[in-house]
Amino acid sequence: MPFKNGLELTELQNMHTPEDDNISNDSNELNEADGHRISSKFIADRESRRSLTNSHLEKKKSCDDYSPGTTSIGMSVFNLSNAIMGSGILGLAFALANTGIVLFVLLLISVTLLSIYSINLLLKCSQETGCMVYEKLGEQVFGTPGRLLVFGSTTLQNTGAMLSYLFIVKNELPNVIKFLFGIEDTYRSWYLGGPFLLVTVTIGIILPLCLLKNLGYLGYTSGFSLTCMCFFLVVVIYNKFKIPCPYLIVNGTLISPQNATADGECTPKSFTFNSKTAYALPTLAFAFVCHPSVLPIYSELRDRTHEKMQRVSQISFFSMFLMYLLTAIFGYLTFYEKVGSELLGTYEDKTDVLLLTVRLAVIIAVILTVPVLFFTVRSSLFELARKTKYTFWQHLLVTVILLAIIDLLVIFIPAMKDIFGAVGATSANMLIFILPSMLYLKITNGNDSLGKERFWVSYLLHL
Repeated sequence: MPFKNGLELTELQNMHTPEDDNISNDSNELNEADGHRISSKFIADRESRRSLTNSHLEKKKSCDDYSPGTTSIGMSVFNLSNAIMGSGILGLAFALANTGIVLFVLLLISVTLLSIYSINLLLKCSQETGCMVYEKLGEQVFGTPGRLLVFGSTTLQNTGAMLSYLFIVKNELPNVIKFLFGIEDTYRSWYLGGPFLLVTVTIGIILPLCLLKNLGYLGYTSGFSLTCMCFFLVVVIYNKFKIPCPYLIVNGTLISPQNATADGECTPKSFTFNSKTAYALPTLAFAFVCHPSVLPIYSELRDRTHEKMQRVSQISFFSMFLMYLLTAIFGYLTFYEKVGSELLGTYEDKTDVLLLTVRLAVIIAVILTVPVLFFTVRSSLFELARKTKYTFWQHLLVTVILLAIIDLLVIFIPAMKDIFGAVGATSANMLIFILPSMLYLKITNGNDSLGKERFWVSYLLHL
């Protein structure tokens, strides 16, 4: 799981890329600047953005500071795929069980296509304004309210991601420790409970990593996380053919009961509607959020063009679509209506070494990813407070308070579907659908030649 760790790239660029204070505030000075000698590539990049220009943007300070990218298309696809992949993959089988195969596939296709379309809108907005950071783009178009809205949405999204990752630690770490130390699964003790182990991991590992000023290990974490989820998919497919249906768990071991019947219990359903069906769309939206990472990845693309970045997004989303679809279908066909809101926790066989290996790998990946997301959230708070310099004690105090709040939420949240539902219905929808549409409509306001496209964007906004 990159586990959406591409999000911190947005914050790092926002923190370390100085704004160009010499850029003019009105269109007259821009015309004078055109007379100076600048690189032909910069001129082409600027001219291509004037296709949507309106007076609203011409009066604002531009964040146009062209810098050539160095990343290949292949590596950009890897980075964006890594940004898309997250803990949402663990909730897709549950979403399928509560919608049915046909309805789930239709929803998955719809969210995938709409996500690609919204990224296309985001790229057009970036092309027009020259902004390569989501927060700066919001400020460029809507001023301070736009900046606050983007900051709030990304902060809520990252907080939700951290909650889901630590929820995995709370649920899975006790099983791994019991297996590694040969402790009976029925043994109960406070020091082997999920809440205690969660707090221990937070204090012993996550807190020291959150206090680091340099997150240089991020690149290694990203590759390891994505590898873990590919391994997880292979194990899910393998266990579909290994686990019988119906099945029983006796003393932590999976068995197939004799004379068992599977009347309706092991029959896949095309359509399902119940009280939990409402969780499906927010879960899918949560699984596809990567938009704060799109612009930084675009800025690093070698010889970047709109079309080239579109190709990167299409390949990345199609790859994740296949991975999500296979995980959801094979997870559902293994447990059917018994699948849990967190697929990994549904595998109850505590003697399976392969499953324990997957659990351990995923736990390590999420523990290393949480500090990356935490860094983004904390930096956003300092940025909102306009506080660029702070003491070590202020740094420590904010870190401890935020981690304590997050741990308390994880301890008292009953199921991961609640995290997917709440965050997916709010910040995920805001980042994927609402904000790109609002930005595009504002930028193209008054451009009659784009009337048809503006109609479809307005339709997307009102869905």
